[in-house]
Amino acid sequence: MRPSQRAAKDLRPVTLERNVARYAEGSCLVKFGGTHVLCTASLEDKPPPWLRGQGRGWVTAEYAMLPRATHTRSRRESVSGKISGRTHEIQRLIGRSLRAVTNLQALGERQITLDCDVLQADGGTRTAAITGAWVALHDCCKWMYGRSMLKEMPVRDHVAAVSCGIVQGEAVIDLDYAEDSTAETDANFVMTGSGAIVEVQASAEGAVFTEEELGLLLALARDGISQLVAIQKSVIG
Repeated sequence: MRPSQRAAKDLRPVTLERNVARYAEGSCLVKFGGTHVLCTASLEDKPPPWLRGQGRGWVTAEYAMLPRATHTRSRRESVSGKISGRTHEIQRLIGRSLRAVTNLQALGERQITLDCDVLQADGGTRTAAITGAWVALHDCCKWMYGRSMLKEMPVRDHVAAVSCGIVQGEAVIDLDYAEDSTAETDANFVMTGSGAIVEVQASAEGAVFTEEELGLLLALARDGISQLVAIQKSVIG
């Protein structure tokens, strides 16, 4: 039995709460068990400088972990004046994942920035951020569409993400920190609502893994992401 008393294929309790930020065009507080991430979508009525005049928009993301999101206080990166490599990697992953399901031409010459702030971390912050950021992006586009700023909804499909891993020789889904810190293999899967793969990140932490084990992790991820997409659909109505 896993430390959380879950079966290998069971996600942690997942909730997506919309409209939690008063001023943002779209927002979502996502909870994967003890991991809580606030995702807000902010609209700028202009694209980044390098896209101006091309008739299309952009979706990007920023990610940060609050100082006391973990057991001990960490220093704010804004104070240190340097963003860590991990932060760069995660926010680029979030941005890629959301752009994969967005029609940037339909967005027009605008930019939507997804800010993903980790309020509490217990493993899987990046996957929770992607899943919640999709809701914030959808609601931002819906806000624009309702004001006749768009001729069509730019968001073409759902996207969600989940972590999987090999822990004590067993393939499991949605690792919390207790499992993530001891996993022999650690993987993150990003997939669309239609089942297409956006990105797979997998690495051997304590031992190499086989193609068969990767297949087991992929099967777990497909099932888990289908559940996450179902939750997304239920909250947006």
